[in-house]
Amino acid sequence: MTKRILIVDDEVHIKMLLEQTLEELEDEFEVELFTASDGEEGLEFIRSKRPDLVFLDIMMPKMNGYEVCRIVKDDSNLQDVKIILLTAKGQEVDRKQGLKLGAMMYMTKPFDPDEILRVSKELLEL
Repeated sequence: MTKRILIVDDEVHIKMLLEQTLEELEDEFEVELFTASDGEEGLEFIRSKRPDLVFLDIMMPKMNGYEVCRIVKDDSNLQDVKIILLTAKGQEVDRKQGLKLGAMMYMTKPFDPDEILRVSKELLEL
């Protein structure tokens, strides 16, 4: 069964780096990659396509990642969507808030591509 990964980030170069990193999973496994440029677009995609895994930035226009995470985790139809918050916000209070809202992991930028691949495989059970 094909797994879907959504990358939600307003920074074009971060989206490109994540896509390049995760393309390895497309080649090895049945994985499809999608991107969104802000929180509203990401939430719309999550509601319509129900991705298996979401890499979600926090500081974005229109709707921040905390709000997207809260809405997804409060929706009983979307609670199984796995969310990794990937952000430049490295304070402990930010990490705690993200995990409290239901994110499975909280990672900070700059990210290690090998770590991104490892956690993606683990969470998608690849």
